[in-house]
Amino acid sequence: MHISAHLDVDVLALETDDQLCVLVELTAPTASTRDGDRPASTLQVVLDRSGSMAGGRLDGAKTALLGLIDKLDPGDNFGLVAFDDRVEVAVAAGPLSDKQAVKRAIAELDARGSTDLSAGYLRGLQEAARIAGPAGATVLLVSDGHANAGVTDPDTLGGIAAKAHADNITTSTLGYGLGYDERLMSAIARGGAGNEHFAEEADTAGALIAGEVDGLLSQTAQAASLLIQPSPHVRAVQIVNDLPVTTTGDGLLAELGTFYADETRKLLITFDIPAIATLGLTQVATCQFTWVELPTLAQHTLTVPLHVNVVPGDQAAGRVPDPTVRTELVYLQVQQAKRRASGHLSAGAPDAALAELRQAQDALSDALPAAPAHLHDDLTEEASALAYLSDQTQSGMVARAAKFSSMDAASKSHKRGRTRPPSSGPN
Repeated sequence: MHISAHLDVDVLALETDDQLCVLVELTAPTASTRDGDRPASTLQVVLDRSGSMAGGRLDGAKTALLGLIDKLDPGDNFGLVAFDDRVEVAVAAGPLSDKQAVKRAIAELDARGSTDLSAGYLRGLQEAARIAGPAGATVLLVSDGHANAGVTDPDTLGGIAAKAHADNITTSTLGYGLGYDERLMSAIARGGAGNEHFAEEADTAGALIAGEVDGLLSQTAQAASLLIQPSPHVRAVQIVNDLPVTTTGDGLLAELGTFYADETRKLLITFDIPAIATLGLTQVATCQFTWVELPTLAQHTLTVPLHVNVVPGDQAAGRVPDPTVRTELVYLQVQQAKRRASGHLSAGAPDAALAELRQAQDALSDALPAAPAHLHDDLTEEASALAYLSDQTQSGMVARAAKFSSMDAASKSHKRGRTRPPSSGPN
């Protein structure tokens, strides 16, 4: 794992309150090219088979699952739990030694009943835990509906996903169509340190399911985390990315999840620093990165100290903030605005959502002139996404805007830097 840290300013003014922004970039190792090096992967699918999935949605999901079986090796583990108001283990989690039998089980699924999502998800977690070895497991939850039976509280299900992630089980979600509860699916993906997907059509759903498997098979690091240990000089610290974060006795612990081969992930950390009364080099914090390398399953820890130079006020007055770090801060703040907009839309408050989106558009416009050239494409794409969300909201397509905003903010913040497969949204 290659790690670098970039400060927005390298000096602070003596006896002056200030804020420091740090951009951390992590690049995962290259995948091994030697045969047999990849450890067995474990994928547990939890599939909604309720009545609303009848027809094209269920057929599209089944087609995608049949395709992913071909991508997995016979030694990989696969399981399938199907749910409506009942739960059925359609394929018991285990090695794919008989792919044809698994494909027959998938093909025989039909739609029925209501949506007890929690029962299906909990049973899927049990199956994943039963078969997962040291390399852990990935659960992919696919649903098109609002959970109307069992546990339906997003925070509760997000907590269940977080507990499973602590046991090395990642959860990704795929919301299908415009009728599912984006708050619930987002909470599960966030707690499970996985991907949050949104597909309005069967072809998009198939591409996203295939992309989830491609990512699973290209992992070179997992169970990654970042522990930020601030020095006594720091009053407050915040991770701007939307990540599962817990407070420990040492500082803040953020869950980063899995890394694909060669992918680069970006994190932004802000430190509020009250007036420092001593000149010279000062340590602000220590960042401790921990991850498990694949295929060896060896755990690694790397510690990176963060220092800044405290100088007289007249010297600090001429400092020029790093444009890359400052642009990244605006970019992630825009993702926060989209997350808030999604919440407003889900609550039936489109005017409040539009206000958030307009403020984000203004912030983006203000940042563009000073942005470095290598970030222009990101900002242009972001401007397109904001325009799409505003148009959808003003046109009354509130459900679509809520879901796209939630998914887009999650992927650009939680997994900032990761290349995404095609998804529903602006063309």
